[in-house]
Amino acid sequence: MRRYGKNPDEDDIRVRPNTKGNRPRTNIRPKHEDAAEGMVLTVDRGRLHVLIGDRTIVAMKARELGRKSAVVGDRVAVVGDLSGDKDTLARIVRVEPRKSVLRRTADDDDPYERVVVANADQLAIVTALADPEPRPRMIDRCLVAAYDAGLEPLLVLTKSDLASPDKLLETYATLGVAYVVTNRDNFLTGGVDAVRERLKGRITAFVGHSGVGKTTLVNALVERQRATGIVNAVTGRGRHTTTSALALPLPGDDGWVVDTPGVRSFGLHHIDPSRVILAFPELVAGTEGCPRGCSHDEPECALDAWVAAGHADPARLDSLRRLLATRERREGD
Repeated sequence: MRRYGKNPDEDDIRVRPNTKGNRPRTNIRPKHEDAAEGMVLTVDRGRLHVLIGDRTIVAMKARELGRKSAVVGDRVAVVGDLSGDKDTLARIVRVEPRKSVLRRTADDDDPYERVVVANADQLAIVTALADPEPRPRMIDRCLVAAYDAGLEPLLVLTKSDLASPDKLLETYATLGVAYVVTNRDNFLTGGVDAVRERLKGRITAFVGHSGVGKTTLVNALVERQRATGIVNAVTGRGRHTTTSALALPLPGDDGWVVDTPGVRSFGLHHIDPSRVILAFPELVAGTEGCPRGCSHDEPECALDAWVAAGHADPARLDSLRRLLATRERREGD
């Protein structure tokens, strides 16, 4: 093997030819200023369905995005074939900054965050009053996730023909959460209209256990049919029928509904307690005297003195602590 000195002649330098004829790699990425902007409607095995104007096109993520992925609700920049014709494929080259991100983890000890939806304004927590029985701890967890993401929560109680909603609503009265009560019968007498009124002009993500009637409700709202299932008579649990999140427009283009797959757990490993308390504005000022890293449920917490001085309702502090405690226990406890 020939070795070169400090000052080799140019003729002594051997350069390996580029047999592929492609351009050398560079860190400079194209700006794609002419890219069209669209909204991701659903993601299916690496293919993203994006609404651009009045057309839905299929696209894939550009390599230049690296590990950054796009999810339902994302505003994205797309180049390539935007005709929407069969067998065409465009390319997503940019994901625009998100105004909100709803996340969850598989469990409380799972550090991997899963983005449920981006850019939503509201979280509709769908819960059946019976068949299956309501699980307040699951509702609490969804409320915590909504407050952390900056979404306004909406409690949607289904199957009121099987059980009264009064007891469950009493549990959440101090939180001031908006709610709608529905059943199959009043779907024909304005029940769906009451829900739709809460969704106008917003992007609303629907979450809930399998079997609570979430997809049935979504079908009625958007006048479109997705598969629905039944509740197992032995386990009391529903069967997953929605396998991927899907954004659907409300009639008259007056808002969006994002139907998500039924969940059996809603991990809160990623939740920062300091963000949850923002949903309790009358308590925020009272945290100024809290020690660093205060969990707001310990002897040194300044909120006790704040409430004792009459600055806030004690029931509101109890509600905050109940929600924060959901990180420490399972939904079924």
